[in-house]
Amino acid sequence: MCQLLGMNSHLPASLTLSFTGFSQRGGCTDHHEDGWGIAFFESSCTSPGKGIRHFVDKASAATSPIAQMLKSYPIKSHNVVAHVRKATIGQVALENCHPFVRELWGLNWVFAHNGDLKNYAPKLHGSFHPVGTTDSELAFCWLMQELAKSHANVPSVAELSCTLRDLVPRIAKHGTFNFLLSNGQALWAHATTKLHYVQRGHPFRQVHLKDEDISVNLAELNCPQDRQVIVVTEPLTTDESWVPMAVGELNVFVDGALCNNSMRVEVCGL
Repeated sequence: MCQLLGMNSHLPASLTLSFTGFSQRGGCTDHHEDGWGIAFFESSCTSPGKGIRHFVDKASAATSPIAQMLKSYPIKSHNVVAHVRKATIGQVALENCHPFVRELWGLNWVFAHNGDLKNYAPKLHGSFHPVGTTDSELAFCWLMQELAKSHANVPSVAELSCTLRDLVPRIAKHGTFNFLLSNGQALWAHATTKLHYVQRGHPFRQVHLKDEDISVNLAELNCPQDRQVIVVTEPLTTDESWVPMAVGELNVFVDGALCNNSMRVEVCGL
């Protein structure tokens, strides 16, 4: 299956270190070599959190020149979603690379999925339709469609979390549905099997990557006001206390911290 990586940060932060280790799983330290992608939400004075830089490649993340560039090009962001793919449903093609992007309520939404959905064929009757052939993009389109039906205008993060709590089990009952979702305001993470997170804040410490022989003192890269949460399928470092998410757990991260709106969802029928 695929692997996921996400970040939610209090201040704009770079994911260069985490992406350096994570990209090795795309064909070097692991077999997820059927494409990769990453999306960074960026802020400006006129559009806080609305703009995105979106990169995808059907080459493996371990060998892609685009991935190599991003390892040395620090893009500052509040929210990041990344993915390395092991193709199970849908051929190896650019249109099947995660994360996927759609617009809703004037906001960019970014989604990446790890898992397989069996006998999943929802009715799509709105503005959201897949471009590629993955079950993941189909699930994303259905989520966007149902969110649009549930809210006329941009709801709060708390309201969105409650709506997702009702919608997610209707997909998760079809199989493995680990995912990351962001609209630039928050990062939602749902676990069916494996998903871990770690919160980093002052005082920052030295960390060592699991997939590369690299150690970095985070205190040299962050100020005391910085605070980030990193979410990933398997822990990226060997010397941090990663928290495993429980089966059915839906977490929302805001401003670099776990939000009170996090919850457990139960897989139920339609």
